[in-house]
Amino acid sequence: MPLFKKITLDNGLRIVLAPQPQGLATTVLVLVEAGSKYETKEINGLSHFLEHMCFKGTKKRPRSIDIASELDGIGAAHNAFTGHEYTGYYAKAEPRHFGKIFDIISDMYLNPVFDPKEIDKERGVIIEEINMYEDLPMRQVGDEFMALLYGDQPAGRNLAGTKENVRKISRDDFIDYRAKHYLAKSTIVVIAGNFDEAEAVESVKKSFGNISTSQKEGKVKTIESQSRPEVAIKHKDTDQTHIVLGVRTFDIFDKRRYALDVLSDILGGGASSRLFQKIREEMGAAYYVSASSDLFTDHGFLSVSAGIDNKRIEEIVLAILGEFKKVAEEPIKEEEIEKAKEYSVGHLMLGLETSDALASYYGGQEVVAGEIKDPLELAEKIRAVTLEELSLLAREIMDDAKLNLAIIGPFKDKERFEKILTLK
Repeated sequence: MPLFKKITLDNGLRIVLAPQPQGLATTVLVLVEAGSKYETKEINGLSHFLEHMCFKGTKKRPRSIDIASELDGIGAAHNAFTGHEYTGYYAKAEPRHFGKIFDIISDMYLNPVFDPKEIDKERGVIIEEINMYEDLPMRQVGDEFMALLYGDQPAGRNLAGTKENVRKISRDDFIDYRAKHYLAKSTIVVIAGNFDEAEAVESVKKSFGNISTSQKEGKVKTIESQSRPEVAIKHKDTDQTHIVLGVRTFDIFDKRRYALDVLSDILGGGASSRLFQKIREEMGAAYYVSASSDLFTDHGFLSVSAGIDNKRIEEIVLAILGEFKKVAEEPIKEEEIEKAKEYSVGHLMLGLETSDALASYYGGQEVVAGEIKDPLELAEKIRAVTLEELSLLAREIMDDAKLNLAIIGPFKDKERFEKILTLK
């Protein structure tokens, strides 16, 4: 049995099927190419606000309680999410409830009513969501890092938008934005887990047959511009300093992405990684420290995140920079490379045990890259990475002109950190 199947309907809508015949659940996920990178500055936050409003009532289910009660009544898990490149809506339930969760998710996606009273109530909800994230420096520092990298362009703006925008977004804004982006060619319906394929395809054809086939509006290309190390500080009286230190890389279509994944895991992919051992085990200066590679359609970066002792911040920044320098200047041992590869592959496979994980895996690739690699093919690509590829990549990206450091903590003096932010 194939691991997945992709079907493109005559109207351009894509269906991705990821069967798990012995599974105990079924997930319906609808993804759309609409996220913060499709917004102008004036409507920044609209994609996220729109996602919220799809839960607030449809023509068939006019109140939010109508949607929630039906889903709770079958024991379904459900939610939605907004990213830079896409928005997703999903529900997961026992296989016998496939028809119900498909009907609800498709109804939410296709028929939101945007009740003005509900819009006004939801403004307060989203503003409190923004406030919540501002009180979570471990998360907020990631937004500060994106703003540092990309500045006043869509990739550098907050997904939730500003409070000012949330207060002024109108019903007409929702209708206009949805008409430009929630279209057949930009929509992907993913069904994963235990389901009947013929029933699933027929359900999609029936529900999405009349979705708009208008021409999709694109997004502004992200501009990468940097000539020296950059620092951003958000002053906050915290007991722990949160940092993201990273380098610019490349987009998701670059063939070096697999080498970047391995390099990221060597640096901070697990408890035996270089940075975890150095900063937590050897120095005893952090509870969490990890590295990741984040690639988008037209930009990307490798970054290290850590929550650290306020008094030891310079020491720890220098330690991270030291590990960056080592991977660029010293050959990595083959056994370390193999360990990182198996760590990456192992976590990939273990992360695909549930129907919602399968849906996210296959749908995420399709909505961002327009191409899907099954887990076995991806594992093969990771295992094929060589020492030469890693060394060449590390030398290229570990460069002062690509370095960026975002800090949230009890600091104000940028110059203090600019002086030490170098790989020379």
